[in-house]
Amino acid sequence: MSATNSAKQSSSSTAAHTAAVEESAELAWVTRAGTVESRHIGSAVMVDPDGSVVESLGAPSRPIFPRSTLKPFQAIAALRSGALISGEAVAVACGSHHGSKRHQELVASMLRAESLDESDMKCPTAWPAREQDFIDHLENARPKTRLAFNCSGKHAAFLAAARTQGWRLATYTRPEHPMQQAVMEVIAEYCRETPGVVGVDGCGAPAPTVSLTGLARGFSAIASATSRRDAEVHAFTVNQAMLDFPWAVHGRGEANTVVMEELGLLAKLGAEGVLIVGAPDGTAVAVKTLDGSQRAHHLVALSLLAARGVIDLDDLARVLTKINKPIVGGVDGEQVGSVRLASPVLERL
Repeated sequence: MSATNSAKQSSSSTAAHTAAVEESAELAWVTRAGTVESRHIGSAVMVDPDGSVVESLGAPSRPIFPRSTLKPFQAIAALRSGALISGEAVAVACGSHHGSKRHQELVASMLRAESLDESDMKCPTAWPAREQDFIDHLENARPKTRLAFNCSGKHAAFLAAARTQGWRLATYTRPEHPMQQAVMEVIAEYCRETPGVVGVDGCGAPAPTVSLTGLARGFSAIASATSRRDAEVHAFTVNQAMLDFPWAVHGRGEANTVVMEELGLLAKLGAEGVLIVGAPDGTAVAVKTLDGSQRAHHLVALSLLAARGVIDLDDLARVLTKINKPIVGGVDGEQVGSVRLASPVLERL
């Protein structure tokens, strides 16, 4: 192989990956005693209602695995495919919930409506994520269950759509299945780009890549669906359901739920440090941290939106107090440090 061809192959291979460290930006610092202890690096992008990039940090044109931030798009695909589910069910289909009894009961009701049960879902089993829910679960002598898995709502919505269409249920998570083909069509349409590499998500469903910018554009269209006359009815439904039932999307007191309840913004996290937040006017921010941490991404996303005037500064401060956990030490939990915006972000504010 010639040096030129080798270089081309290397460049092509690199282009298929998430941004490298040298392409990325410092997004947040973790401090202790006023000294920077850790640094979160990655990319962030903000788009306006038309989908044009208005702020960019790092390399947001690089592909990422959006992971669970794709759930609103997957819910649109399920609704397009005929899933007949309630608003609460749409919200939990968009959710990465913590498996509370209420979440489990909601997903179980979705399955019963289709004469199905949890054994028909192809997601793993799990315990409730919160301590008290876990204790209650054990006290009731319940085993690990698919209903408690954080993606169970999405899987129940897929099954509801497949049931309506008469599609094969046993293979609904395979990339070639009509349900998953419908998902790819929605992602391409809303994000304005063709999904790239398709992996397997933690729940067993296909996990395609798109650019962080494409993800922000797609979520912008969903977040503004209730204010646009040309919005797809299913995007409107997803938007309204997430705002009407934010507890189903994440859980009481959890970051995404607090943002939706108190700021009226759509918010959806994804594994490995991905977050999207969208305003009713269509302004949207997407963040990806390279280390996969979720510690800094709400701080970064909400601060960028506040800098553009989408969020009132007093409201921002109030919400960050609830979701941006301080660095503590000692038996009394005294604050000894904080998570702060890094200089590259501060320079954009």
